[in-house]
Amino acid sequence: MTVTEHFVIVGASLAGAKAAQTLREEGFQGSLVLVGSELELPYERPSLSKGYLTGAEPFEKAIVHDSQWYADNDVELMLGRTATALDTAEHRITLSDGATLTYNKLLLATGASPIALPVRGADAALTLRTRQDADTIRSALQPGRRVVLIGGGWIGLELASAAVGAGCDVTVIEQAELPLLGPLGPEVAAIFADEHRAKGVHLLTGAAVREITESSVLTDDGEIPADVVISAVGARPVTYLAEGAGIEVDNGIVTDASLRTSAPDVFAAGDVANAFHPRHERHTRVEHWDNAAEQGAAAARAMLGQEVSYDRTPYFFTDQYDLGMEYVGWVDPAAEALVLVRGDAEARQFQAFWLVAGSGEEDSVRTTSGGASSGPTHRVAAAMHVNMWDVGADPLRLLVETRLLVDPETLADPDVPLPTPGSTDGD
Repeated sequence: MTVTEHFVIVGASLAGAKAAQTLREEGFQGSLVLVGSELELPYERPSLSKGYLTGAEPFEKAIVHDSQWYADNDVELMLGRTATALDTAEHRITLSDGATLTYNKLLLATGASPIALPVRGADAALTLRTRQDADTIRSALQPGRRVVLIGGGWIGLELASAAVGAGCDVTVIEQAELPLLGPLGPEVAAIFADEHRAKGVHLLTGAAVREITESSVLTDDGEIPADVVISAVGARPVTYLAEGAGIEVDNGIVTDASLRTSAPDVFAAGDVANAFHPRHERHTRVEHWDNAAEQGAAAARAMLGQEVSYDRTPYFFTDQYDLGMEYVGWVDPAAEALVLVRGDAEARQFQAFWLVAGSGEEDSVRTTSGGASSGPTHRVAAAMHVNMWDVGADPLRLLVETRLLVDPETLADPDVPLPTPGSTDGD
């Protein structure tokens, strides 16, 4: 007698939807349930702070699969329900409506939730995570309104761009000395800061918020009038299910390179997963669209017993005003990275590279421009381009993934072709 296997995915997210898709594409014929707390079909979140927020794109464009796909592929959607408890010994999930689900394999793709500001009046601030949040913010962004954004990260700056486009008076409050200082470093972060100032955004940096009132935001430097306050100070992985079940949690649900957790038959993917990355030889948690899609698919293959070692290079993109950017790679926060800008930063058409000292194990390559060179001494840990769509991200990804040793001086020269595997002096 054939025994039907039961797979459950908790989190009707991009990672969850891609996992379901991959399971069916790889031939899984058992029962498959996708549980989600939102009522929407699984969708991609980047448009919430970009095209959907500005009205340039319909929400339907963000949906991963339409309802017919789930019917055709025999995927049971349980939307508007939250998983409240996990019993790994009994292989059982309890839902908010009292229903229970048993599983042979379980994927936790519960994502992340906005961090709440630890200040008085924080409940008055809007946050962005769901379609409903985006609808609320879009309704609030009316011409002439004074909008204060707390947090100068990627989401905060994308929201600032949307608010400026809606005709609002915009202030961004950032604790660091520059927005995006942590991920980009001072050289490149200053370029983004200048772009926002040029668009009329008031940047208040090195400032801490003390209180939010009905009509203002109080900081160490004084009071800022506000009609709309939006908090974008980061997100925290949703780990309560794993914690309650005794699964290892440390800045997310800890997994191995195959996305297996410390509990038998339980996997994790997407924003919630702190997965061991073989290339970086450490655990990393990545909160980006590409990672959610690819990691969800990888987790599905691991659930089916396939050999999986998830080592994809992180990738993300942003759109702010007329500035579009793609970034590939990962820089160890403890590393001393040399940052190079190649191209015309003032014209907002350039590439940037984050270099770390080479270990001597990588392949060496040097391009020359006829001048003196110190030789190949560094490797590219991460790279980005701004508005260089004719080149795009592919050659940058190649530089990162092949771990070539490069010469910083010639890499910064836009007249010298980007190095490629096998290239040598004189090519």
